[in-house]
Amino acid sequence: MNPCPPNTTDTAVADHREAAWSEYAVLVVDDEAGVRNFLERALRARGCRVEVAGSAEEGAERLREHHFDAIVLDIALPGRSGMEWLRSLKNAGFAGDVILITAFADIETAIDALRAGASDFVLKPFRVDQIINSLQRCFERARLYRENFVLQRQVAGLGGEVAGLIGHSAPMRALCDMIRRVAPTPATVLILGESGVGKEVTARALHQMSPRAERSFVPLNCAAVSAELIESELFGHVRGAFTGAREARRGLFHYANGGTLFLDEVGELPLAMQTKLLRVLEERRIRPVGSEAEVPVDVRVVAATNRDLHAEVAAGRFRRDLFYRLEVLTLSIPPLRQRPEDVAELVQHFNAQLSSRLGLPPLTVTPADLVSLATYPWPGNVRELRNLIERSLILGSLPVHNQVQGMADPLPLSLAEVEKRHILAVLDQCGGNKTHAATLLGVSRKTLDRKAVEWGLA
Repeated sequence: MNPCPPNTTDTAVADHREAAWSEYAVLVVDDEAGVRNFLERALRARGCRVEVAGSAEEGAERLREHHFDAIVLDIALPGRSGMEWLRSLKNAGFAGDVILITAFADIETAIDALRAGASDFVLKPFRVDQIINSLQRCFERARLYRENFVLQRQVAGLGGEVAGLIGHSAPMRALCDMIRRVAPTPATVLILGESGVGKEVTARALHQMSPRAERSFVPLNCAAVSAELIESELFGHVRGAFTGAREARRGLFHYANGGTLFLDEVGELPLAMQTKLLRVLEERRIRPVGSEAEVPVDVRVVAATNRDLHAEVAAGRFRRDLFYRLEVLTLSIPPLRQRPEDVAELVQHFNAQLSSRLGLPPLTVTPADLVSLATYPWPGNVRELRNLIERSLILGSLPVHNQVQGMADPLPLSLAEVEKRHILAVLDQCGGNKTHAATLLGVSRKTLDRKAVEWGLA
């Protein structure tokens, strides 16, 4: 049976036109050419990308070529039925919604469809607004799910805050110029810099200045996830893929689709995971854990590390081919001690931002304070300065001049020793609480434990 005539379509589409549909892609699978053409015209009129297929086999071929957010699927297909294909899709880890349509149905069929994983069930002959409303619910659910996921990660401390790139020194101007050149391209970017310089802020700036700015920015601290779970975290998994996998789960590549995935501390990735990441970067496809099917993805990857990857490659801890693939474009962020002229601007920014957030009056900062702060070497970089301003707001005043100078050691120290002293000082302030100290330092608890082992600390 055919759906309603075209004149009904035009009215319904005009009443439901929304720009948000341009973000989504739909696959229509039906053996009736009239139904396929009807739905293709109706959905394209709303702005979304549409592909059509006449069988489950053709639909599977389209899925291997493109990413789809939803599938409109007829149950009665030549060869493999729509219900059979739906079950295999869900078992293979397909994360999108599936709307089943059929001309012959009863209550048992509808129940079976929902149990198999269908999002909705529509009877032929249908009106176009039925399909549109069903897809609208699917897209709205996907949008809310994605936003909630990203917000949860930000609340958990993985997202951080966007403070922006602050500073007008020559090194910062050069960095900003490079970001403006790199951001519009789809190329993978590697960000290098010491701990606390603002690698995630830089990655967010790249995302916001790119054509992907309207889609998700999804961050992951690679050191904060165990080697056993990192693959599932990135690619997702199907139900039963491993012990405890009671249901299918989407991975970060899915949530970042169309947007940017930021892999912080990429040097911490296990070698086996480095191999799989390289394959994704080259082929733009992921395979959920436990699935035999690959899923195409459109994700820009931005990676960051404070490690010397050349040394890691030489030591056999980092794959040479992945390193070359990541360093297509490299951004190096200067440490704060190399741009002391930016300290005053950063102090002003954090003073205004944090006083508003904490509900406290801003600090009174004198010219002498700024000179004192600018001459301190800041081994913890911008993060250390931010923490100092926050602590000073809570206590009611900045450290006096000689206290700030006392924070710096007059002896020439190696960077490793400066880092060690800074971490030990923060641990001392936290009463030895490593979890709290790791939060203040902006590193993972795993990283802090590794440092403690290196230094022979209990």
